[in-house]
Amino acid sequence: MPSSGAPAPPRLPIEDSYLELLSDTLESLDLPARGQFLQRYFRAITHLDLRETQCVQLWDEMLTRRRELAEFLGRPVAVKTALMDVLASAGLFRVPVIIEYDELKKLQLNAVTDPLTGLYNRRLFSETFEKELNRAHRYGSPLGLVILDLHRFKEVNDKHGHPRGDEVLRAAATTLRKALRTSDSAFRIGGDEFALLLPQTDAAQAFALSRRVETVFAEMLLPLQLSVSVGMDQGVATYPQDGEQADQLIHVADDRLYRLKHTNHVRASEPVSRRAPAAPTPESAKPATEPAREAAPSPKPEATAQPISIESRRTTEKTEINLGTAASASSGELAGISLPLPDTKNIYAVQRRAERVSMTGTNAYAVLGEQGDRRARVLDLGFGGVAIELESVDGLPDNVIAVLHVPILPPVRLSLKPVWSQKTTQGAYRVGCSFVS
Repeated sequence: MPSSGAPAPPRLPIEDSYLELLSDTLESLDLPARGQFLQRYFRAITHLDLRETQCVQLWDEMLTRRRELAEFLGRPVAVKTALMDVLASAGLFRVPVIIEYDELKKLQLNAVTDPLTGLYNRRLFSETFEKELNRAHRYGSPLGLVILDLHRFKEVNDKHGHPRGDEVLRAAATTLRKALRTSDSAFRIGGDEFALLLPQTDAAQAFALSRRVETVFAEMLLPLQLSVSVGMDQGVATYPQDGEQADQLIHVADDRLYRLKHTNHVRASEPVSRRAPAAPTPESAKPATEPAREAAPSPKPEATAQPISIESRRTTEKTEINLGTAASASSGELAGISLPLPDTKNIYAVQRRAERVSMTGTNAYAVLGEQGDRRARVLDLGFGGVAIELESVDGLPDNVIAVLHVPILPPVRLSLKPVWSQKTTQGAYRVGCSFVS
């Protein structure tokens, strides 16, 4: 019995204690029973079906290796250490492959990413689409799908070569990354085909976004100086108006895309004098004289009395279109929308860079002033400004600090410059403001 002053022997880990007990127990078993037990044991740790005699032989080799290692090291060696050494030497133990975490993430990203554009590929599109549909169904929210492809892209490859065609594809990918929200996803699903998934987006908002994509894409192509006019055609479908399954929505969006492409092809091949007016779309339905919220209008001198701009005191008549009535329509299927004829007395030199995103039906609002003592409803958002609704414009300064609260995004603090106002039929005031950097 050790003296009270002698150090206590180190306590073995649980797994080592188990193997020591296993080794002692096997010594007391006869050969057949030992073989049956070891066969099941090695199957569990190596996932290999070995013969009973081979298992007994491996175990005996382990005991021998254990004694050799203990003699060489001058201290006891755990059964686990000797067993791992024997199994590895016999080629029965799978050596783990060690990989850096960053390298692993890179491999995972490459598996779902298109190498040319850096967008997600078709495989991830299918997986993400199902997940977003399930989420939209669970929370009762809309989901927008936009299928895009490049108009006259083949002519770029034929006239400028495939390297320039690759530049066009990369420009399209850059466009999508610039124009989309952080909650949206863009995918390259074919040669010149792309898809957008837009959570919590109805038909009107999907149309507005596709217009914005088209505008940004035209700007991105300018440095390439192409002799071919490349554009983006789009087909839009929304859940649940156009379908509740992924294949249904894809079919609807594809059908609308190709009908639009056919219409554009026919119009491009006709003489200008014989071309019929295009079917009304969110772009073509927009009055030609609709003012840009980012630029002051230039009315003719004979214009009749109109609402006066807060900033310039000039007339700012604007014809409104409610895209909400086109909830289930496509880019080429907005026939039937009743549009007032534009007033040709006012001609605006600068067109809006892109469509606004309507906030109608949401709880978007803005808190105005440094003290936050005034609140306004947000009507729509664009690249250069925002439209708000106030009960009165009295006391509204030329520059106002505001905190915007819109769905999905966190609150944003910015400076607004009111540029025009118009009294609504309900007696409130619709005020257009530009963003001030």
